Amino acid sequence: MKLSSFSDYTLRVLMYLAIHRDRLATIPEIAAAYGISENHLMKVVHQLVRGGTLESVRGKGGGIRLALAPEQIRLGAVVRASESGAPIVECLSEDRGSCRIAPACHLTGILVRAFDALYKTLDEYTLADLVRTPQTLETLLSAP
Repeated sequence: MKLSSFSDYTLRVLMYLAIHRDRLATIPEIAAAYGISENHLMKVVHQLVRGGTLESVRGKGGGIRLALAPEQIRLGAVVRASESGAPIVECLSEDRGSCRIAPACHLTGILVRAFDALYKTLDEYTLADLVRTPQTLETLLSAP
């Protein structure tokens, strides 16, 4: 199983903001720290703000910050939100008739159970669990 880049970037943004709780951060700053696209991060941040996980402060000196304490942000909920809309396999999509073996296939049920187990495990952890060593993460993210 592989999470989308969107989910990966979502978790990275949250981790960055969790280790910089004392100030506002910007999208260009986060993109530079991870060496990833600002355009992709803008989409991620937009979804996180709309979902209430982040707060956005506009204007000069503005930026983004966590809207909740890291202990309140469950990883399962974050990944579910960032992966929403993408079916696990084709036969779970709205166009179910596209698979010839769907009436006799047991793979769908197995994959649904597997993803349920993934989310159940992620639900056991919070953002705080990801940033237990903030000084080390901050050092690594500020390296050139």
